[in-house]
Amino acid sequence: MKILALEKENPDTKSEVFTPHLRAEAARVWELYQRGQIREIYFRGDRKEAVLILECTDLGEANELLDSLPLVQEGLISFEIIPLIPYPGFERLFEK
Repeated sequence: MKILALEKENPDTKSEVFTPHLRAEAARVWELYQRGQIREIYFRGDRKEAVLILECTDLGEANELLDSLPLVQEGLISFEIIPLIPYPGFERLFEK
């Protein structure tokens, strides 16, 4: 199952609080990327928040993966999790 995960920063957190955790965050993201659980990762163009494409069996697994990130564990960020399904619109091209 593909899942879109949109980061949301805790609005009460100052940016310097993130710094001590960024190396551990990058290491954990790399580990999940190497496992194929994080398929893609980006930053938004309009603000410094991550956008992840996850490959998980279900939403529970997605929550577990995201909860394992150091910035989530520190309460600095959270994620909006959106399950994705294949686009069915191409079927209209082949209707008779």
